[in-house]
Amino acid sequence: MSVFKILFIMNPFQSHHCLRTIHRPEPRTRLRMPFAMASMLTCFLLAWVPLQAAEDHRDEEPRNLNGYFPFEVPASTTAWSQQAEERRQQLLVANGLWPMPTRTPLNAVIHGKLDQGDYTVEKVYMETFPGFFLTGSLYRPKGYEGPRPAVLSPHGHWNQGRFMENLEVLDEINQGAERFENGGRSPLQSRNVQLARMGCVVFHYDMIGYADNEQISYELAHRFAKQREHMNTSDGWGLFSAQAESRLQSVMGLQTWNSMRALDFLTTLPYVDARRLAITGASGGGTQSFMMGALDPRLAVCFPAVMVSTAMQGGCTCENASGLRIHAGNVEIAALVAPKPLGMTGANDWTVEMTTKGFPQLQRLYEMLGHKERVSLTALNHFGHNYNYVSRSAMYHFMNKHLGLGLPTPIVEEDYPRLSRSQLTVWSNGHARPDGGEAFEKTLLKHWSDDAESKLQKSQQSLHAFRYWVGTGIRTILGRTMESAGRTELELTQKTDHATYWDMQGILHNQTHEETLQIAYLHPKEWNGRTLIWPTTQGLAGLWDAEGKLTEVIKEALENGCTVLGMDLKGQGPSPLPANKIVDNGRAFAGYTYGYNHPLFAQRVHDLLSVIAHVKHHPDRPSKSVELVGIAGTGHWVAATRALAHEVIDRSTIDPSGFRFVQLKDYRSSDFLHGAVKYGDLPAMLALGTPSALNLVVDHKEDMAMVSDLHASAGFPERFRQIKLEELTKAILHP
Repeated sequence: MSVFKILFIMNPFQSHHCLRTIHRPEPRTRLRMPFAMASMLTCFLLAWVPLQAAEDHRDEEPRNLNGYFPFEVPASTTAWSQQAEERRQQLLVANGLWPMPTRTPLNAVIHGKLDQGDYTVEKVYMETFPGFFLTGSLYRPKGYEGPRPAVLSPHGHWNQGRFMENLEVLDEINQGAERFENGGRSPLQSRNVQLARMGCVVFHYDMIGYADNEQISYELAHRFAKQREHMNTSDGWGLFSAQAESRLQSVMGLQTWNSMRALDFLTTLPYVDARRLAITGASGGGTQSFMMGALDPRLAVCFPAVMVSTAMQGGCTCENASGLRIHAGNVEIAALVAPKPLGMTGANDWTVEMTTKGFPQLQRLYEMLGHKERVSLTALNHFGHNYNYVSRSAMYHFMNKHLGLGLPTPIVEEDYPRLSRSQLTVWSNGHARPDGGEAFEKTLLKHWSDDAESKLQKSQQSLHAFRYWVGTGIRTILGRTMESAGRTELELTQKTDHATYWDMQGILHNQTHEETLQIAYLHPKEWNGRTLIWPTTQGLAGLWDAEGKLTEVIKEALENGCTVLGMDLKGQGPSPLPANKIVDNGRAFAGYTYGYNHPLFAQRVHDLLSVIAHVKHHPDRPSKSVELVGIAGTGHWVAATRALAHEVIDRSTIDPSGFRFVQLKDYRSSDFLHGAVKYGDLPAMLALGTPSALNLVVDHKEDMAMVSDLHASAGFPERFRQIKLEELTKAILHP
């Protein structure tokens, strides 16, 4: 409901007043009034009309996996190329693959060949990380010469995975969903057999926790619900913990890495044509299919079944990760395959509306790229969630066309002898099952973390490399840059004359991102051109003491001619947020919230970027020096902001107060930021601000060599000053 308000608004650096009539959604108008009348009426109206909180989309309930995720096609191929590059970067970071882990030896073992007449099936296991085994079945065609196309076949969330046995097969035969009892009992085996008969090498591999892949259990990987306190320490942690999330380690990331290593394996086989590689899976296997299509350029064809849609994005913990789908959805992620062939199926599930929501946009994108014929959707909405014979048939014809198999059509799937669990298991005939459990889980995640840390530490040798590797990671997890800070407009609601300074308060609207925050300009009448952006842990209230007087340091800053700009960052103000708002899911997994929403820490950094953008682009009296002050508990917010805005910030004074992200034990904490520990914690954020001038409070326990070294290597050692706590006020006021 629209609320009519009359407020007097003025530019904080202009002497005239103006009356702004606000009646949303009608356009705003301005009327000039004499100064005295305006001042009197302002006081009257401000006393009479209570200020309404400005609209901010972040005040809504956090998005979740069941939201609506439309894909808007960019206006040009150039715009799409830029968007696609940024989205791939986001996916790599969210999956824990930036930088890419070291490709250690696979040590692949192939054994137990079964001759099935016109194809063979072999047992395979390999190490995707040292000691972490990926297991599966290798199907090979017989009667073909030369290297053959190869297909990755992730199975998805079907009962027992690769060992699946469908007990409702007779009903499905009666419904026309399946042709044969054997094929219907294991639709997973069916597609691999048929693809092999079509001349393809197929690797059907286990998702984590399924079939032979049990080092991390099914219950943990796919049914996790409650945090494990004993698996959440900085010297040993497990999946889903705050420690794992702060290093971007997830089941989703592990499965994506397994898929990449599976493709590595296929390309080592002498009978595989590495130019014709494809992937197909349904449900959770569909998620892996389009994720791989987006991230691994070696794939030539992608066919995710019954998964791509603008609706539900993937309900399992293994399909979600912090940062994965912020401002994105599965349709856009699948679009990253373009212009390579992309085939899909729909069903009477969350994909039921794909014909009108999602697929038309994909068609427009492919048409813009000059290959409309390469994208296909077979909508089989009379069937439930499936990868049945009818759906598989659409896939066979798509693969035949786009892998260049040259087979006559129609391609009809035939019956075959279904293999049992005992015939398929890789842990047989002297091949022992490896150990798993919590001790192994800690070792695995420690290796993953150490490998990334060693790569990122090497980047410190130059500021350019550091910004590329660490800076890209931090920019991605924070989700905004100075360039994308947005267009701002100040709606001033109060101006008070305090003899030597003006107290001007109002609402800063970020019109680009539909965000708002309350700010206050404390502007001395004898201004020296310096503007100090000064957040406090109490927000605007922190500028004044309990008696309503300016704090001593703020008062001294004004007396020295500095403008002080305070604000209520997100979660501050009259209704403060003590912690992040978590989606109503019932399972204590950070990815269900931060996979779709920025954490509160990032939102506060966004607000500070909005303030900086407003100050830097002020049209009337631009500041000679724009400076950040992060003290008394706000140093980590300011350090992160400076990392993104170093090119426009002249000077910063920061007291970290010993804060480190690694100390956080709860992903709901208001200061939690996924990936922050992986990308160097607070010291890395401080180092990324190089060469903007920095006064840093450092006690004897803190190692800030990274910060000083990068300032020195960049050629600006004098711009980094380590100061003591008692020197803080002097450093702020007398740089």
